[in-house]
Amino acid sequence: MPHIQQLDSHVADLIAAGEVVERPASVVKELVENAIDAGSTAVVVEIRRGGMGLIRVTDNGCGIAPAELPTAFLRHATSKLRTEADLGKIGTLGFRGEALAAISAVSRVDILTRQAGAAEGASLHLEGGVPGTVEAAGAPEGTTITVRDLFYNTPARLKFMRKDSAETAAVNGLMQHLVLSHPDVSFKFIKDGVEALLTPGDGKLESAIYAALGRDFARGLVPVSGSGGDISVSGFVTAPLMGRGSRSMQVFFVNGRFIKSQLLTAALEEGYRNQIMKGKFPGCVLSVTLPVTAVDVNVHPAKTQVKFAREHDVFDAVYHTVLDALDRTGAPAAVPAKEPPLTAASRQDFFQTMDAKTFRQGGGKPAAPPAAPARPAWSTELRAPAKVADSGRTSFYQTSRPAAQSALGRAPSSVTIPSGRQQTPPAPAYRGALGQPPASVTAPAAERRTEEPAAPAPASVSAETAAPQRSAPRPFVPAIPPEQLKLTEDLPGQTALETKEAPWRIAGEVLRTYIICESEDGCVWLIDKHAAHERINFDKLKNAQEPPMRQTLLAPIAAELSREDGALLLENLPLLEQFGFACEDFGGGALLVREVPADIDAADTVSTLEEFAECLRTGRSPDEKRENLLHTMACKAAIKGGWVSDSAELRVLVDRVQSGEVKYCPHGRPVAVKLTKYELEKMFKRA
Repeated sequence: MPHIQQLDSHVADLIAAGEVVERPASVVKELVENAIDAGSTAVVVEIRRGGMGLIRVTDNGCGIAPAELPTAFLRHATSKLRTEADLGKIGTLGFRGEALAAISAVSRVDILTRQAGAAEGASLHLEGGVPGTVEAAGAPEGTTITVRDLFYNTPARLKFMRKDSAETAAVNGLMQHLVLSHPDVSFKFIKDGVEALLTPGDGKLESAIYAALGRDFARGLVPVSGSGGDISVSGFVTAPLMGRGSRSMQVFFVNGRFIKSQLLTAALEEGYRNQIMKGKFPGCVLSVTLPVTAVDVNVHPAKTQVKFAREHDVFDAVYHTVLDALDRTGAPAAVPAKEPPLTAASRQDFFQTMDAKTFRQGGGKPAAPPAAPARPAWSTELRAPAKVADSGRTSFYQTSRPAAQSALGRAPSSVTIPSGRQQTPPAPAYRGALGQPPASVTAPAAERRTEEPAAPAPASVSAETAAPQRSAPRPFVPAIPPEQLKLTEDLPGQTALETKEAPWRIAGEVLRTYIICESEDGCVWLIDKHAAHERINFDKLKNAQEPPMRQTLLAPIAAELSREDGALLLENLPLLEQFGFACEDFGGGALLVREVPADIDAADTVSTLEEFAECLRTGRSPDEKRENLLHTMACKAAIKGGWVSDSAELRVLVDRVQSGEVKYCPHGRPVAVKLTKYELEKMFKRA
């Protein structure tokens, strides 16, 4: 049986250090918090090699008495607690008396300090937690602590450290939080000899936000301020139309301490309910102030989590303050004005002016030419072949777009065309169902044919096709997937398109989101077009052997992200290259994007990169990270609910679902819901 014995003091210090010092950012956090508690108005943080080589924190605070220097590096030594009662009313950032002892146990530390009014300062060197001799030294007022060779004596911890760029990103993100929590302190952050952050320390939160989070984020903010009882909430939130792609821009402080709280996140997002686009998240810099006796900050070694004595009151304070600010300000007022969108009515030719985004958002209903007679939107009658005025060519199978949209799933059984002429299916003026990039369209699709000598007009389309009898019941004409069309000989000198019936029929689309499909066995299917297309995109990207097609941006996009997200993406530039993004460092956490995948709208570039950063941060393995990125790409390139979809798009989606190829979206949600005839009759009390 093993004997019980007390651990050696050095081993105990190493164990304690593992709870407090996880990475270089943990060291910076403890040292800067001590500097703020010392009353500093200016703090300089310098790191090299992500903090693994050097961490230096200099402040102009009160300093440390020479006689107390060795004591400061002992465990449980602090100037902020005296009695047991003090544990219930902690108002300082550092208080546990373990930071300096834990840091010195796993590194080589030098400290130089001088108190205000003292004639000279003092210095001390520690290695592995063992202090040397205190020596007199010349020094400015305040304290400078230098940490070198972090984890040099704990190789088990050293091998788990990430790349220098990742550790630098963590320190960068930490500095953002410290800047925002104390706008009255001037911070300077230097990484590898280059100044990365500088704040004025003028006490204005707006100045700190501008310096830490960037100009674009600072311009779209709504001020919030409110109080109830002894709880007050203040700060800024983003306007609803300025939603972010992830929660990385949500920053919360409680009594000046940065924390991570699911309670505050839920309260914030509840205030945006029904006001922000689905899939977007609000950003904020919110400070919650409450009595120190109403919050316990000693529930986590890193002090990034707290426990509230009255969680319901805190939730209500944040929720109502945010909601009142949004109701009082309004979303459109906080969004920078933009140029009016291009509409179909701005010019006469619909196909030459309307882009994909305008078509989908506006319903795709072009303004009728002044001289053309109005046609009913529900008409399914085919036009007779007409002469093209400019070239004398004949236009076949012309159908008005409103008619094509209302006659989903129906096609003529046979359309004859002259031999030697190849029919090109009408191409929509926007991206197709499979996400191919749009071609340049300058005229209606029926008029874009190979230049040939004018041919005599063909015989008229068969009577049963050109003039269907509305009084007779409609025959079951299933939708025709494009790949099932084939050419057959019909009459001498002519060819015809012969159709192959599919075991389903598209009955229509509701809410511009769900396709209604009827199968041969008498069942009705409701198909989520976004989920189906997302799965198709995901499978295509996952199985692709070549990188996706790219589009070079006419004007590169400067994507201003949080510094942590920006550094994380810069660390993974080769991976972004594989997904079709050509990016480079633009400074201050921003990325300059020159190329994006062809299936991604350029307007979604920033939100896509934010989601990429979240995927890289949460992924546990390279394969999981890559799959998460594929999910994001597939979702961004998919047809969205509410978009106007062409009948050809719907036919392709239904064919993939009905064939069993697509069953679930990449996130596991069902793509289709089946209703049997019996279930429908039961709803209407027929069975």
